[in-house]
Parts: sequence; structure tokens; C-alpha cells
Amino acid sequence: MNPGIDLQGSFIEILTDLGLPQGAAQALWLPFPMVLILIGATVSIFVTVWLERKISAAAQQRIGPEYVGPLGTLQAAADGIKLLFKEDITPAKADPILFTLGPAIVVIPVFLSYLIVPFGQHMVITDIGIGIFLWIALSSIAPIGLLMAGYSSNNKYSLLGGLRAAAQSISYEIPMALAVLAIVLMSNSLSTIDIVNQQSGYGILGWNIWRQPAGFLIFWIAALAECERLPFDLPEAEEELVAGYQTEYTGMKFGLFYVGSYVNLVLSALIVSILYLGGWEFPVSVTWIASLLRVSEDTAWLQVITAAIGIMMTLFKAYALVFTAILLRWTVPRVRIDQLLDFGWKFLLPVSLVNLLLTAALKLTFPVAFGG
Repeated sequence: MNPGIDLQGSFIEILTDLGLPQGAAQALWLPFPMVLILIGATVSIFVTVWLERKISAAAQQRIGPEYVGPLGTLQAAADGIKLLFKEDITPAKADPILFTLGPAIVVIPVFLSYLIVPFGQHMVITDIGIGIFLWIALSSIAPIGLLMAGYSSNNKYSLLGGLRAAAQSISYEIPMALAVLAIVLMSNSLSTIDIVNQQSGYGILGWNIWRQPAGFLIFWIAALAECERLPFDLPEAEEELVAGYQTEYTGMKFGLFYVGSYVNLVLSALIVSILYLGGWEFPVSVTWIASLLRVSEDTAWLQVITAAIGIMMTLFKAYALVFTAILLRWTVPRVRIDQLLDFGWKFLLPVSLVNLLLTAALKLTFPVAFGG
């Protein structure tokens, strides 16, 4: 069953039951997925920014935001409103078209990637069968926007930041893709739904992190580098490049870069939880819980509870990874650009290639344990 079609059919059925014509219901469905993604991503930005400020404050023995909303929860909204009303300045000698397109090219692919993120068996916008491949393809577009932004600013610091972003992305995309290929090899599918289902049945013992510990570390390190999080924030290193490719940007153009970085961090954490941590699966098998309670898995109320807890499990795993990324930012020093590139090309790439070949060999030797 295609979960995306299932969700679409349910939406249209509800609207037709309310008296809307079939054509009108289908027309209302068209913008619904993107509206849903925008709302969900916006909420995730607020939560992540608040966590970033609170965790960094605790690490430095400070209080953090307190007065804008309860416990400072609306501080991110206040910052967004400030950026919205700031003057939008384009430098006199900048390329106005490329300067404007840069932030959009960075942000749009990240939002589109949320289309393939499942929060449950039938809770995904679309399951196109090659979902994880689509995410890899979309993630390779953002560096073009960063390079475009740096080049069009007519600023040497911005240009260096854009060049660093492109070099960093190329260096870490290949190990990330090889780590994903190992998971695809075990799951026999590029679908995010199939990858999670392949980890079900044995609770926490069935998660891919136990069969792919090296792949998990490679993917998470590469994901942090793709998100330009410390210790991999060389493209916007303040001490060296002022703000890198963002130096000449103001107002909402700068805000788009800010939004894109946090949305990408949450997206990467969600992808890691899907590939390696069982997605919406519980640490204890649902089948075992149902047998213990002596109820059928087909019971309606049990399915509703399972779906709700599945969403919470996916978000819990993702935000545990976000918490780890925030702690790393405030505890690990930044590396040099040569160390960054050497680590990607001379260490992660060979290790990820060996991991892929080892996975293929183990799948041939132990087909049951490795998804044969």
C-alpha cells in the first residue's frame, strides 16, 4: 500500500463527506502537503532555536532567554519578526539576480525533502519508492545556492565562504551516500517506509545501528558537516570570514539562511532516526506488547495509540540527536579547513567504502541477518 496515496485518499474522503465536490476536494489537497510541511518545519525551527539557546546557556552557566514568552519560548518568533521588518539591502556591485536566488536555492530543497519523511506506517506525504535517493539528490542542490550567494556578493569573505561550502559539501556527500547505500543494500529498497519496516519485529534489537555502527557514525558526522554545524562550520567561520557567504545579506534573505540551517539540522536528525534508529518503531516490539495485554493488533484503539506514540518516538529520537549536535557545538573546537577536507577524503571516504563492501559480503554470507 502506498502511504502517500492513503493519506491523500483519506483527506479527499473527509472533505467529500462534508459536502464538497470531488474536484474541489482534490484541488484543496494540492497545496495541503506543502502547507503541512511549512507549519511543521516552522514549529521545529522554534523548538530547535529555543533548545540551542537554553542548552548553550546551561553549558556556559547562564540562564538563556527568559522574558519573551514562557521561559523565552517566543524569542525565536521575535527574532523572525525583527528580520522580517529589517531593510533588505543589495550591495551596489553585487549581481542582483544571483544574490536574490542564492537563499531560495538553499532553502527550497530542504523543505522539499520533508515530503519523504515518514512519521508512521501511513503518515508520510509521499512514498515514491526512491525516497532516500531523492533526499540525496535534493541535498546536493543547496551548495550551489551557497556558492551562488558567495560569488554574487562581490565580497572576498563571501566568496571564500561559498567556495568552502562547495568543497565541504562535495567532500562529505560521498561518504554519506556510501553509508546510505549500505542501508539500502540491507533493506533491498530506497523507500523510507520499507527501510523502517525492515527494522521492525524485534524492538530495539532490530534497529540498523547494531548492524551498521560504523555507517551510523559516518552518516552522522557527514550530516553535521552538511549542516555546517561546529566543528564543521568553516564556510561561515566568524573569526576568519566575518560570516562567510552570509556577510552581505540582511533582512529576510539572511533569515532564509538562518531558517535553512535549522530546518536542515532537524531533517538530518529525522533521516538518521529513520535509517538507523527504527523510525517510529518502539524499543519494545508492538507484537510482544499486544500479546502481553492479550489484545489483537487490529484493534482500532490500539492502532490509534500506536500511531500517536510512533510520531512521538520519531520526534524523540530526532531531538535526542539534535541535543547531541547542540552539545557538540558548545564543547568541540572548530577544525581547520585542511583538517576538514583531509578527514572527509582520507578517512571517511575509505572507511565508508570498506563499510559498504563489508556489508555486501556479510549479506551474501548471512542473508537472513542482513536482509537477504
